Amino acid sequence: MRGEKRRYAAKARPPRRGLRARPATWGAGLAAAVTLGIMATSPSAHGAERLAGRLAAAVKALPRGARTVPPALVHGRFYNGTPAVGALFTVSDGQLGQHFCSASVVASRVKDLVITAAHCLNGAQPGQVAFVPEYHRHTEPYGSWTVTRVFVDAAWASSGNSNDDVAFLVVSQPGNSTPIQELTGGENLATGWKAAQRVQVIGYPNGRQRPITCTAETRAFGPRQLEFDCGGYTNGTSGAPFLAYVHPATGLGAVTGVIGGYEQGGDTPSVSYSIRFGQTVRNLYNEAVSKN
Repeated sequence: MRGEKRRYAAKARPPRRGLRARPATWGAGLAAAVTLGIMATSPSAHGAERLAGRLAAAVKALPRGARTVPPALVHGRFYNGTPAVGALFTVSDGQLGQHFCSASVVASRVKDLVITAAHCLNGAQPGQVAFVPEYHRHTEPYGSWTVTRVFVDAAWASSGNSNDDVAFLVVSQPGNSTPIQELTGGENLATGWKAAQRVQVIGYPNGRQRPITCTAETRAFGPRQLEFDCGGYTNGTSGAPFLAYVHPATGLGAVTGVIGGYEQGGDTPSVSYSIRFGQTVRNLYNEAVSKN
């Protein structure tokens, strides 16, 4: 459903729908557990106890690598968003088009930086993309901000290396001298963190007018990628920030990743990826700040 999640351009290739490989025994094991559960169904307390016991035994019998709760059982919820996270829109003749990716304001001394996935800006030129923070139901609480510069790593620019799928954007608003960060706040850039972090991921699926949010644990996917399992992250959620230690009052946290990287963020709505933020991302951030 999500495929690329998504490449910038109206003519992007159709999204792929196939499930990524999971242990082959998982589906069979779940089916066995459900079958046993149905056999044990009873309105009595004793029947309920037997049901629980048989389900537990069936799961215990599965190979160790197959005892993972399927990501589709956890699903994000739609809400009105948070100030520092928004949607990227196409711009034509000064007018907003459709939103196609997600992004967030990242804290910096220049106060005008936004972070997203590099693949979201493929083929885009400054002035052709705008960032709308906290967009929901056609409402723009902080207005529209034009992307004036794009910073991507050299490895991404030369070969589209999936381990470098991140971009920093400079944004401005005509007629407004106040930088965006002073209005929305900014997420702190977190680099060099361990793979396992509890994060909130906020993104804007295509065709929906509100963002989706979900909180779950990330885990390592190879040495340079992260995996996040939660349903509902379809095309348009590329660039959505992974936010750790989110403050309940401000909604601000530490951005540890953005949906992108492997499979440009994932082939299914329930499994998302990000590159791991390390020194390369920190260097790119420093470049965006110093050359801004």
